[in-house]
Amino acid sequence: MESTTEVKDSEFEAIKSKEKREENKTDTTSPNNSKLENTHQASQLSKINNGDQQKRVYKIVLTGGPCGGKTTGQSRMCTFFENLGWKVFRVPETATVLLSGGIKFSDLTEKEAYKFQENLIRTMIQIENTYFELGKSSKRNCLIICDRGVMDASAYISRKKWEKMLASNNWNPIEMRDNRYNQILHLVSAANGAEEFYSTEEHACRSECVDVARELDYKSAAAWVGHPYFDVIDNSTNFETKMNRMIESVCQKLGIDIGDRLQSTSRKLKYLVATLPSESNFPPFQDFDVEHHYLQSSGPKVQARLRKRGQNNHWSYIHTIRRPDVHGQSRIEVKTQLTQRDYINLLAQRDDAHFTIYKKRRCFLVNNQYFQLDIYKEPSHPRCKGLILLETYSSLTGEALKNCLPKFLDIVKEVTGDPLYSMFNLSLKEDWSITKKFCHSLQCKDKGNRCADAKN
Repeated sequence: MESTTEVKDSEFEAIKSKEKREENKTDTTSPNNSKLENTHQASQLSKINNGDQQKRVYKIVLTGGPCGGKTTGQSRMCTFFENLGWKVFRVPETATVLLSGGIKFSDLTEKEAYKFQENLIRTMIQIENTYFELGKSSKRNCLIICDRGVMDASAYISRKKWEKMLASNNWNPIEMRDNRYNQILHLVSAANGAEEFYSTEEHACRSECVDVARELDYKSAAAWVGHPYFDVIDNSTNFETKMNRMIESVCQKLGIDIGDRLQSTSRKLKYLVATLPSESNFPPFQDFDVEHHYLQSSGPKVQARLRKRGQNNHWSYIHTIRRPDVHGQSRIEVKTQLTQRDYINLLAQRDDAHFTIYKKRRCFLVNNQYFQLDIYKEPSHPRCKGLILLETYSSLTGEALKNCLPKFLDIVKEVTGDPLYSMFNLSLKEDWSITKKFCHSLQCKDKGNRCADAKN
C-alpha cells in the first residue's frame, strides 16, 4: 500500500513540474508582477480551502416535463434568494423563444429538426454566457436560474444523432453538463404522480397529452443523469411543499443556514450493496472515474477534500469544505468548482493521514429517484476492498422508501450515519483501533465535539 502511494506522489510531482514549466513558458511579466500574481493566487486558494469566498456565482437548471412547476419554481426561488440579499438572474427558455416565433416542431423534416436542435443549443449557450458574465461582474452573491439547459436538447433526438452533434461541434458531456452548471433540479411533471392537476391551458407552446408528457418527463430527466448534483423533485407531497423542497435542495448544496424558514424534508441515505450485478440489469446509466483527496484543514472539526470526476479523459474538479453544527444545522458544506490548475495547486495540501480514494461511480434513475452507486477500486486500504455503496436523497420513509429502491440490487442494509462507512474514516491510513482521527459519531450529544461524516 505504501509503495502504491509513493507512485501516486511521483505522478503528482510530475504534474506539478509540468505545470511549472508551462507557467514559465507563458509568463512574460516582470518578476514583481509575477510575485504579486502568485501571492494573489495563494490568497484565493487559501480562501477556498477555508470556505471564506467573498462572492459566489451559483448556476442552476430547472428542468422537467410539461406542467412540473418550473415557472412557479423560478419565481419562488428568485424571491427567496433576493430576500437573502442575492442578485438573481433568470435565463429564459430558448426553445420557447424560438417556437413562439411560428416554428412548429412537428412540421419540421428530420434534417430540419436536427439543425433546429443544433442551432437551439448554440443560441442557448450564447444567451446563458451573457448572464454568466453578468454574474461574474456582480458585486453581490449571484444566483443564475436557467429555464432548461443545453443537455435538454438530447431528449428530443436519437442517441446516434446526439453523439454526431457532439462530435461535429467538438462538445463533450463533462463540459456541457457537469462543468457548466452547479446543480440540476428536475421538477417532475404533474402527468407523473399528480395527474388530476395536469393541464396545458395556460401554456401557449404546450399541447401534450398525459402519456406524452410522462414520456417527455422521463427523457428530460435521463438527459441529466451523470451530473454530480442532480435532484429530482417529485410529486410525493403537495405543490407548496414541492416548491419548498426545491428551494431547500439549493440551500443545502450552497451550505446556507435556512433555520426554520423551510421544513427540512430531503435527507441523504446510504446503503451497503453485496455484489455488483451485470450491466444488463441496470436502466440507462453513466459511469465516471472518481478520485477523492482529503486536505489539511483549518481545525479538528473541519473536513476539506478535493474531488476529480470524469469520463473519457474529460474532468470536473470540486473542492468541498464541511464544518460541524452551526446554529443548529448540522449539514454545512461549501462546494467550489475549480480549474485544473487550482486543483493541482491544492493537492499540495493533501493530508498524509488519508489514502486517496478511487471509485467507479454509476449514476441512474429508478422510480423518479436519482441514485449513485460507488464501487471502490484499488489501490485502497484493505477495508475498502469489494465495497459497494448506494446513495440517494429522499424525503420518503417506510414502505414508500423501500418500494423506490432498485430491486435488481442486493441491498444488505442501510448504513446512513454509520461511521464504519464514512469516506473520511475509510480513507484513514492508520488502523481504526489506534488512530485518533476516527470520527466516532455524526451527531454527538456534546455539540462541542460533534463530528461530521464526509459526503462522498
